[in-house]
Amino acid sequence: MTAEPISTPIKSTETEETAVPTRLRRFACMMYEGMLLFGVLFISDYLFDVLTQSRHALMYRHARQAWLFLVLGSYFVWFWTHGGQTLAMKTWHVRLVDVSGKPVSRLKAAIRYCLCYPVALSGAGFLWSLWDKDKQFLQDRIAGTRLISFRATYKSQV
Repeated sequence: MTAEPISTPIKSTETEETAVPTRLRRFACMMYEGMLLFGVLFISDYLFDVLTQSRHALMYRHARQAWLFLVLGSYFVWFWTHGGQTLAMKTWHVRLVDVSGKPVSRLKAAIRYCLCYPVALSGAGFLWSLWDKDKQFLQDRIAGTRLISFRATYKSQV
């Protein structure tokens, strides 16, 4: 007997509006993502230091920032285009889809990633979600994506 995961959107009696993750759940997901990314950035920064033989953090500063930007971009774009979820998003049952509910393309994922920096750092994304009819962040509106609540259910095969 094996259990096979079947990913389905939360349906039951919920409307489409309640299928949107709450701001608190999205914030918790972001905090957990930050903890996970610490390891990714640590390893990639160590690799950068070894390959460039830099002696301190200010050496090749702009190249290091570009490298880490590309590493993070690769991480997010790959996960968003291969299942729509990072590890933190899987834990908090959040999935990224396009506005029609289909998987996100590489272009949309890359646009969303690039928009996350100015929008999140300015706080505009959170403020936008307060008035958005679907409670989505500004970067999702611009990129043509949306976050949905999503749970994987397991069906036992006999």
